[in-house]
Amino acid sequence: NVDAAAGSGAMIACAARELFEELGVLVARGAETLTKGQLASLHDDLASGRMPFPMLLEHYGLHLDADDFRFVGRWVTPPFSPRRFDTLFFLVTCPRKQEPRVLNAEFEVGEWIGADEAYQRWRRAEILGAPPVIHALRTLAGGVTDDLVERFLSVPQAHREPVRRIEFLPGLICFPVRTPTKPPATHTNCYIVGHRELVVIDPASPAADEQAALAECLDDLRAAGRTVREILLTHQHPDHVGGVNALKSHFNGEVPIAAHHLTAEALRGEITVDRLIEDEDVIELDGQPRLSLRALHTPGHTRGHLCFYEERTGALITGDMVVGLGSVLIDPPEGDVHDYLRSLERLRALPKLTALFGGHGAAVAAPHAKIDEYITHRLEREAHILAAVRGGAATIPEIVARVYTDVHPKAFMMAERAVLAHLEKLTADDLVRRDGDGHYAARRLKEVVG
Repeated sequence: NVDAAAGSGAMIACAARELFEELGVLVARGAETLTKGQLASLHDDLASGRMPFPMLLEHYGLHLDADDFRFVGRWVTPPFSPRRFDTLFFLVTCPRKQEPRVLNAEFEVGEWIGADEAYQRWRRAEILGAPPVIHALRTLAGGVTDDLVERFLSVPQAHREPVRRIEFLPGLICFPVRTPTKPPATHTNCYIVGHRELVVIDPASPAADEQAALAECLDDLRAAGRTVREILLTHQHPDHVGGVNALKSHFNGEVPIAAHHLTAEALRGEITVDRLIEDEDVIELDGQPRLSLRALHTPGHTRGHLCFYEERTGALITGDMVVGLGSVLIDPPEGDVHDYLRSLERLRALPKLTALFGGHGAAVAAPHAKIDEYITHRLEREAHILAAVRGGAATIPEIVARVYTDVHPKAFMMAERAVLAHLEKLTADDLVRRDGDGHYAARRLKEVVG
């Protein structure tokens, strides 16, 4: 953590360097005398590493003035990510005769548009945005007025308060809650979808303080005129349903719970599912605009796993099919690799897929690439397991020792379950056979052909 007061000079220098390196804008006293050619030469010196930023300033007789950098907030990454940033934000005026350009390889695409246009694109669900970025766009879209800095600092999150309500898209709120999930994740993402009518997907935490925080968020939305219509479940695992009964009690039992019939069967005796959801069922949510959630039965992680596809925006809530952090365990008998791969292919083929919102970690803005990565990883793992069997590994521990060479011993049990899932697929594909003692062997080509 950086103390904002003691470290402000260093942070301003860092901000100035990043601004120049990535956008070609040099906010430094004396820079107004430089020509475009000189600025380009300075940028080349910095980007190539020939001259660090402090030396560059000294060499050209430039200096930074703290008055040019107005502090407008300090935001901390929500705890759903193991890599968290404690970031100071500054407001600067672009110097005359300088124009921002996309110069850094960290960017995939860039354009120069007004804050209001960018904010409206977010409102139209054309772009994703992290909370501090959306707050900045909303604030700037309100006009460059005398109280601009005060408006930037008007929300508690700008003062390092935890960001609990993450609205990646209008009408799609992610509310991470602490759960006893598998590392590296520590939280499960609960989603609140809708504008006037709302559904809550996977209220996951068994912790009373987390349940209270989620209930408070929903009460605030209800006070603003919204209605919680239903609680939806992606699947039955404890790190996704730990807060379901508590949330239903908070609403005096008046908000029903809906899930796939296989999930309802798995939860019998723990959670009462009031309504069954089947593949391709559509949940229409009234509001401006209306949202349509299409339920997709995606077995593989569990038999009754559901994803929810918002058809207008192309946003896909994926539960534990695809996640932004960690990996997905396929654990028989609920887990099935054949089903999992077929479900991934189905998700990849959705007509307007724009982003993935998984049960753990941040949103995925490149959905097709992520799904391709998942499919490739599973098939490569399967090829390694088959090679191990062909190489003489006959038991699951022997296969794990050959295939999972980089896995900590504490994770061996999970690795063994994953190997079992792949062996079941290879057996079904007639590439491996299993004897009564639990030993595996590769089938010879003539066995397969015969």
